[in-house]
Order: sequence, then structure tokens, then C-alpha cells
Amino acid sequence: MMDMVYVGNEKLIGEVIGINGENTIIQVYEDTYGLKTGEPVETISHPMYVTLGPGIMGNIFDGIQRPLDVIENMTGAFIGRGVRPDAIDMDKKWNVKILANLGDDVSPCSVIAELPETPVVMHKVMIPPNISGTIESIVPDGEYNCRDVIAKIKTADNSIVDIKLIQEWGIRSPRPYAKREAITKPLITGQRVIDTLFPLGKGGAAAIPGGFGTGKTMTQHQLAKWSDADIIVYIGCGERGNEMTQVLEDFTGLVDPKTGQSLMNRTLLIANTSNMPVAAREASIYTGITLAEYYRDMGYHVAIMADSTSRWAEALREISGRLEEMPAEEGFPAYLPSRLSEFYERAGYVQNINGTEGSVSIIGAVSPQGGDFSEPVTQNTKRFIRCFWGLDKSLAYARHYPAINWLNSYSEYVEDLAPWYSENVDADFLNLRARAVRTLQEESALMDIVKLIGADVLPDDQRLTLSISRVIRVGFLQQNAYHAADTSVPINKQFQMLKIIFHLYDKCKLWMENDNIPLSQIETTGIFDDVIKIKYDIDNDHLEEFDKIKVKIDALMI
Repeated sequence: MMDMVYVGNEKLIGEVIGINGENTIIQVYEDTYGLKTGEPVETISHPMYVTLGPGIMGNIFDGIQRPLDVIENMTGAFIGRGVRPDAIDMDKKWNVKILANLGDDVSPCSVIAELPETPVVMHKVMIPPNISGTIESIVPDGEYNCRDVIAKIKTADNSIVDIKLIQEWGIRSPRPYAKREAITKPLITGQRVIDTLFPLGKGGAAAIPGGFGTGKTMTQHQLAKWSDADIIVYIGCGERGNEMTQVLEDFTGLVDPKTGQSLMNRTLLIANTSNMPVAAREASIYTGITLAEYYRDMGYHVAIMADSTSRWAEALREISGRLEEMPAEEGFPAYLPSRLSEFYERAGYVQNINGTEGSVSIIGAVSPQGGDFSEPVTQNTKRFIRCFWGLDKSLAYARHYPAINWLNSYSEYVEDLAPWYSENVDADFLNLRARAVRTLQEESALMDIVKLIGADVLPDDQRLTLSISRVIRVGFLQQNAYHAADTSVPINKQFQMLKIIFHLYDKCKLWMENDNIPLSQIETTGIFDDVIKIKYDIDNDHLEEFDKIKVKIDALMI
């Protein structure tokens, strides 16, 4: 079971997925048109695997780790059958610095060398997770390619193992780690609705469900561009080819705000678009998570964007139907929940075997048909994630982006991250967050009354709640991805914005209660619109400007 095989005269790549008596069922990851009875099937006696080594970063692969730029040179714009180029350039020379010495004892995942894979990623050459022993020989510093043996390890049974710059690992087997740590640090994304209201912890798992056109892909693009992860793995699983083209063009031209280099220097893309073989779509998720775990073992924090797990589940359903398995709800296989859990449970903040710390954070898009969140993929995904960013069609159609509905979404990481916010932002941050959530919920309840009898009959304190809610919605939650100051906002500015909003709220309440100033008079000053425009008017690097806004509010009714 699960062995990788070559099928037919063209040696199409496949995998054993069933054994029935003397018959073997093979899932082929390429088009099988023209395959004839009697053609040979050759096994490599080895599960489906990926090649791990320098040259992965900045590359774009299909679902089974074939580099698409190499395939284009071999077969043109469309992938030919039976094409098996090396996953990474085996002949490229790398400037390797050796960190280990002759006679050193090494354990699984020990780092013995390093090399600059890109200007921003230092690649650590590690002992494979299943090897330990003593270094019998090791090369000096110099230039080596992926075929060169850089060290020989003598194991406990006196066998000699060659260590190269590359290693192989089965995609369906999680890479081992020493210990899973508690999640205590947020993944800062620069998106206010996420960082402030529904934060994701580093090493956590989140889902972005939404119907067609609600902005799942664009939200993931923003997270990939601006999150503070060290490495980005973007998996385009069954998505449209033009979307992946946009990712390539955007990421190649975008300057990474962390490093000043191209964002592609710390990004790898896996593209299994909707017109590629459906079987490879099922493997693409596992390919991406295995590559992410490899960089996690080096001590990096990795964020995975899986777009979309619904297309992956559809591939499972199609393959299950071919196997004539008994279908469950909506035709999906009965093992859909276990497959989803296998994927999301590979997220985590861990202590690696080599003593470093790293994390894999998973952000999976879900595409429920008709935007129905009660369908099986969405409901089963909610069982295995702790952060739910539900996209709303009405918000998207109103051009409110990110279109995350603040009433349907939630994050169970808030309490876990509270000490970090208190220490790194402000002790009052979560109190302001709670006030914002409460205000938005009050607005929702009041809108039911407003729809019936209008806002004019409400008392001033309730109308103030509606006005401040509008400031939160438009001035804080809504973000302009094309505005230099608003596309990504540091967490300290997010706090200052909330602080100003509720300073205005408290001042208005004071004026109305103590000085009998009607809300209509306060509204004529235009202060609510001025606070909404803070996100554009105050640059991310000039937070001292908030003091001027505070002074302006204080002097408003004097």
C-alpha cells in the first residue's frame, strides 16, 4: 500500500491505493488516456516522496513536486505525459559552510552545514530524521552540488550512510519533533480584523470559508504578503490558473517589507490548478505540508496558505467514487473528517529534535457551494481548527474587504495570546478589543429595531453606539489593499486606532450626559469622519500623530 509506481510505457507516476486479492488499484497522477492492457507497471518499493534540499525556495511546483518552469522548457505551456524532471537543480553549485567536525556524534536532524539558498533564507543541511551515528568523513568548506557526498556517517550497526545536500521524505508521514509547545505568540498579519479581533497563533490552524467572490484568495494573498512568518508555502489546490498567474506576478514584483528583497526569496508555490489531473490535487496538500515541516526543522516559522481544501475534498470524492466506496454525506467519503484532521494536526509550534524552535501555521480556504457553511467540508474543518474567519457575501458586494463577518467569526487563541499582547503592545489591548466586539454586537441588535422604525426614534446613547460602530466598521475593520499605509498595519498602530475610537466614544458620552450636548451637534463637527480617515492620514511610522487627534477631540466641545 501507498508505494509509488511507474505505469505504462510512458512511466506515468502513480501510487498504490488499494490491494484486492491479486489485483492492485493504482491512482495515477497524470492523464491516463491511451493506456492499454498489458503495459508494464514498475514499483519503486517506496512511498510517494518529495526531495528536500536547496533550490526549493522561490520555485513553483505542481502537486507532485515537478518544477513547472523546467516542464515548460521540456514540453511547452502544457504538462506532457510521463515527464519526470528533478524536483530541484541537481547540478547547481552551492557555497557550503561546514559546521561539523570529523568524529562528531550526530543525531537525527543535526545541522552539519549551511548555505545561502536565497538572499534571505539560510538553508541548514540536516542529518535525515532516521539517521544517527559518528561522522567518518566530511568535506571542507566549498562549492558542492546536490549529487556530491559532503559527509559519511557510521551508524550503530557499523553501516556507512552518505549524507548529501538533499534528502527524501514520504509526503504522508509527518516529520518528527521533540515536543509540541503551547501557542503563545500571534502570527501578525497586518490585517486589523484578524490581528485585533480574531488572531491566529503561530503554530495554529485557521479556516477561511466563503462563497464565490467573497475574497478568500485575495485574503490569503494579503496574509502571504504581510504576515511575519519566515517562510510562505502557497498551495493552489484546484484553483483557476489565472489566480495562480496573479500570485506569481504579484509575488515576483513585490518587495518584502521585512527584508527589502523580492517576496519570492522566502516563498514557494505549489500549483495544481483545476485543469490539471484531479488525482495530483489530492497529493498537493501533503506535498506542501511536508516541505513546510522541512523548513520548520531548520528553526523557521512557516505559514501555509491552502487554497482551497474544498477542491481537495472534491478530489477525494472523485477518487472514492472510482473505488466504488460507500459515499457519506453529499457523496464525500466517510473518511473525509480523518483526512482533514491528518492535515490540520500537522500544524503546531514545536521544539525540534535538533534543539531549535519552529512552527507551521495552516490557513485553509474553504469554498462551500452556494456559500452554505453547513456543508460537510466546512463543518468538519471547524472540528480541527481554532480560528474561523467566515467571509460574508454582502460585505464583499459592498466592497468591504477583508469581508470577514465579525458576528460569525471567532478565535479560540485570544486567551492564549493575552500575555503576549499585554507585554508587547499594551495591558489595555484586550479590554479595547472586548469593547469593540461588544459594540458591534450591540449594533447588530439595534439594527433590527432600525429596520422597523428608523434610527431617528432611538435615544442618543443608542444612536452613539451606531455611530461608533460605523467608525469601527469603516475606519478600523475595512482595509484598502491598494493604499500604502493601509494595506498592512503594525499591531501598535492598530492599538492606537482602537484607543482613539473609544476615547471619542467616552468623550461623546460625557458631553451628552454632563453637558446635555445632543449627538446631532457633535456629528456636525465631522469628528466621526475624521477618525475614520485616521487609517489613511497617519503613517504607520508616525504614531505620535495620534496625540494630535486626541487633543483635537478633547478641545472639540470647549
